Amino acid sequence: MGHIELRDLDDDDADAVFEMMRDREAIAMAAFTAQDPSDRLAFDARMRRLRNDPAVTQYVVTERGGFAGTVGAWTTDDGDREVTYWIARHAWGRGVATEALRLLVSHQATRPLYARVATHNQGSVAVLEKNGFSEVSRSTAFAPGLGRETEEALYALVPTVE
Repeated sequence: MGHIELRDLDDDDADAVFEMMRDREAIAMAAFTAQDPSDRLAFDARMRRLRNDPAVTQYVVTERGGFAGTVGAWTTDDGDREVTYWIARHAWGRGVATEALRLLVSHQATRPLYARVATHNQGSVAVLEKNGFSEVSRSTAFAPGLGRETEEALYALVPTVE
């Protein structure tokens, strides 16, 4: 999978990220999204806030040098380290998300790492499990991307015991 790489997110990536995050099918899969994915002002404000937060790490995922999505990590209000990824639909089904998450995890020293996923998103569940994450709990919450309550699973990647 040497054709998948991560690079720092920069201002020039904003248009591609915004368009990717407006894909209706991807929004339905992610479920827990922005209230209004087409609100560019809210998107830009969120991007500025994230880029200025030292606890947030964001990367662009590239496939053979072209834009394929984003991955990132941040520290939650509870002090946990959580990861996220959003892969552009044109890159689905080829292992891009699995490799991008593997690369992100290799840059994160903190364990456990956490991730959240809508349980109906079996592709994303598989990505987490291939990277060693295990489900630790489930809850139901309102998902803006679906406009209704849906089930979400919390996954953890715990330290390996030697």
